[in-house]
Amino acid sequence: MTRLKQPADCVSKTDIRSAIDALDEELLQLFARRQGYVRRMAELKQHPDEAFDHERIETMVAALKDRAEELGLEGAQAEAVWRTLIDWNVAFEKRAITARLEALRDRSSKPGADF
Repeated sequence: MTRLKQPADCVSKTDIRSAIDALDEELLQLFARRQGYVRRMAELKQHPDEAFDHERIETMVAALKDRAEELGLEGAQAEAVWRTLIDWNVAFEKRAITARLEALRDRSSKPGADF
C-alpha cells in the first residue's frame, strides 16, 4: 500500500490527484486479484446457471453496503460499484463455463476421442 497524504494534509489539486491515482492503481490490483478467484470459481462450477446465486448476491451486497456506511462511504455508491462488479463476474463465469463445456463436447464428439 502506497504511503499517501491524508486528505486534510493535501494542499493542492496535484496532491489530491496524485493520491487518487495511487489509490486507483491499488484498486485495480485488488480487482485483478479478485478476478483470479472468479476465474477459479468458474473452473469449479459445472453449469452456467451456477454463476448466478441471487441469495448469495443479496446477502453480500447488504453486508458490503452496511460496512461501507460504517467506513463513511455512501452505501448506495458501494452498492452500485459491487452490483456492477458482480454483474460482470456472473457474465464472465457463464461465458467461461459455457466455453469449457462446449470444448468438452467438441472433444468427445470427435472420432477417436478417448473418454
